[in-house]
Order: sequence, then structure tokens, then C-alpha cells
Amino acid sequence: MELLNPDQWVDNYADYLYNYTIVRVNDPIVAEDLISETFLAGLKSKDNFKGEATERTWLISILKRKIIDHYRKTNSKKGKAEVHISYKNEDSEGDWLEENAADPFDRTAEDRMENRELGLAILECLEKLPKKQAAIFKLKTIEDYDTEAICKEYDITPSNLWVIIHRARKAMAECLEKNWLN
Repeated sequence: MELLNPDQWVDNYADYLYNYTIVRVNDPIVAEDLISETFLAGLKSKDNFKGEATERTWLISILKRKIIDHYRKTNSKKGKAEVHISYKNEDSEGDWLEENAADPFDRTAEDRMENRELGLAILECLEKLPKKQAAIFKLKTIEDYDTEAICKEYDITPSNLWVIIHRARKAMAECLEKNWLN
């Protein structure tokens, strides 16, 4: 059984959660807010963590709910209408999230087909990036390589790496928006 280590969440998962979120919300500020909300909900519900999934998978399941709630709020007919979810009280939010977050092993054929289509769209968009940018983007965001190792391999500074990653994310988001979301 895996134990939670909230002190390490930002170091271990912030980049991964950001990459996951930015593709779905295409707004860096909203993405950062959703990740903060995810960490907070995780802290509130850490006693309910059963250890049946990895810490990262558990945080992603919370993040998925936060993204869904974000779109429910923004797409509401009343604009900023309240999302109606039956919480017993504020403290039980984590319980609800953990019990109702999508199970990654409970996927329908439609989900699998959509994931395959998204995967193909991501590959097509990666091919449109400049070679060096695509290679660095893959190493950091897909293969989760260490920043220092990438910087050494490509003889770049960490700030240069993040500029490259930012540009790649932006180009990928634009490409996916044109080619997959429409």
C-alpha cells in the first residue's frame, strides 16, 4: 500500500498535472488554479486515500473532477451558476471526489476510441513542431526526464528549457484545438 507524501506533491507532480491540465483548459492561470485546488482537495481528503492507486493517479482523479467542475461553472446558462453536487459538508468534498472520480480501469469503448484519436492528434501535432523543440518537449512532458539531464544533453539553460517547453505547449494546444477539438 502506497502512502501519501503531500510535502513532495509540488516537486513530484506539479509539472505533470500542469501538462495534463493545460491541454484541457488552454489557460495557464486557470490550469494553475485547478492544480492548487487539486492539492488542497487532496490534503483535505488524504485520510481517505486507500492506496489502491498510485499517488499520482489519485491526484489526477481529483484533478479530473476539478476540470469538469470548471467547465460546468463556465458553461452554465447562468454564467457563474453554482455546481450542484450533493456534498454533506465542506469537509466531505474529498470523500465525494475519491468515491466518484472516474476509475481509469472502467473505460467504455467510446472512451478508448476518443483516447486513441487524441493520441493520434497529439502525434500529428508533435510532428509539426521544430525537431529540437519536439524532442525536448517529449523528453520533459511525456518521458518525464529530469530538467538537468535535458539541459546537459542539449547544452541549454533551465530557463531556456522552460521557454522551449512553453512554446511547444502553446503550439500543441493551438494545433490540438484546430485538429482535434473541432
